[in-house]
Amino acid sequence: MAADKNKIAAMSYKRGSEALGKENWDFAIEMFSQAVTLCPDNLLYRQVLRGAEYRKYGNNKKGARMAGVKLAGTRNRIRKARKAKDWLLVSQEVEKGLQINPWDAGLNASLGEACRHLEYDNIAVYAYERTIEANKEDKANLTELAHVLEEMGEYKRAIICWTQIQKIDPENKEARSKIMGLEATKVSDRGGYEHAENTQDVRTSAYSDFVGKPGGPGAADGPGMSEEADLLRAIKKEPEKHAHYLKVADLYRKENRLEDAAEMLQKGLDASGGDPAIREQLEDVELQQMRQNMSLAHEASKKSDDPERAKKQIKLLNRELVQREIEILSARTERYPQDAKLKYQLAMRHMRFKNWTAAIPLLQQASSDSRMEGEVLCALGDCFLKDGKKSLAKRQFSKAVEQLNVQDHKELFKKAHYILGCLLQKEGNMEDAEEHFQEILSLDYEYKDTLQKLEEIQSQTAEEE
Repeated sequence: MAADKNKIAAMSYKRGSEALGKENWDFAIEMFSQAVTLCPDNLLYRQVLRGAEYRKYGNNKKGARMAGVKLAGTRNRIRKARKAKDWLLVSQEVEKGLQINPWDAGLNASLGEACRHLEYDNIAVYAYERTIEANKEDKANLTELAHVLEEMGEYKRAIICWTQIQKIDPENKEARSKIMGLEATKVSDRGGYEHAENTQDVRTSAYSDFVGKPGGPGAADGPGMSEEADLLRAIKKEPEKHAHYLKVADLYRKENRLEDAAEMLQKGLDASGGDPAIREQLEDVELQQMRQNMSLAHEASKKSDDPERAKKQIKLLNRELVQREIEILSARTERYPQDAKLKYQLAMRHMRFKNWTAAIPLLQQASSDSRMEGEVLCALGDCFLKDGKKSLAKRQFSKAVEQLNVQDHKELFKKAHYILGCLLQKEGNMEDAEEHFQEILSLDYEYKDTLQKLEEIQSQTAEEE
């Protein structure tokens, strides 16, 4: 049942994306809404839905005409659902309201609340952020956002929220306490995982040290004494030159100072007015940080006193990573439509979510690149097989075995022959199935149950004779 929902949602997402390209906003919203209803925990579906709603209203920040009047009934239904603690219904009613005014702060706050109860934490964060965009001094929702981020282990972002709260309310004792506590936790619990090793001290960016503090790198080192200091001087002297920021960020990445690299690239992005090359570097660092956090989470889980909680945290981090990869790769495939490798990478991420209908057209386009044709055909065969289209799967794997070099792709070579052998055996084509199984055994005599399958075929053939 869940697989069917995912499949239908993926198809709706595909149709919505096509409608978006044709500026058919209403149909795009209808399709994305269907995807959200079927997969309410999918952040990407909510994001593209909101994007379509924004574009429908020309980013006017107020939605439909007389939106307040039109939303009266929706708000009443939300209140009733909240009273009944039916959080899924709350989120569904909120989405109906956001189709009238996607910028409505109250609706976005209600979505954040509902998603917290449903444990859709990444969507809760997204909703609260939209709420705060409408009112940057919304202390109540900044507090809610800070709590969600802390629960997710996003300590740096939580500190930013508490700092904003403290600016709004300087006497707020909770904000002062949280900032101090989270700074300490951030140092001892890097990435948000208990007992994680290889922690790094929390520090301000080297750029801020250099330009803002006497005795910083620029004061301590003369020219040529420190590569970092020289590069930071270059930025101070020529802040308009984008290459300086990229060089400093590259240095930080080599030293595994990813937070510093991200901050430097953000400064470069701001200084350049949004240079795409810098934006891509910043995205790469963001993904690198997320993968590093995944690695730390796996290590910490081995020592955790609560393995179920650790497992849930790893699953959440993995899902967020893949969703972010999909967002980034989707944008890059639009920017570089001839890059087959990007399409292949994006398709592989869609496959992680079992989104076969989104992956298949990307793989079909990527198969035109002869350098990776065998790999792409295997992935395409996998999609068709998982989607229940066995004849199409067999065709892809048959083409793949002709392209795969056993020295370079030994495991894929065995996998393609194994699947072909199994499909042919089920069809009753024992002769061809036997050939595929023999190809595998000539390389790996213990591969899965290949030997057993070959013996079954040979036994059956002997009986028939």
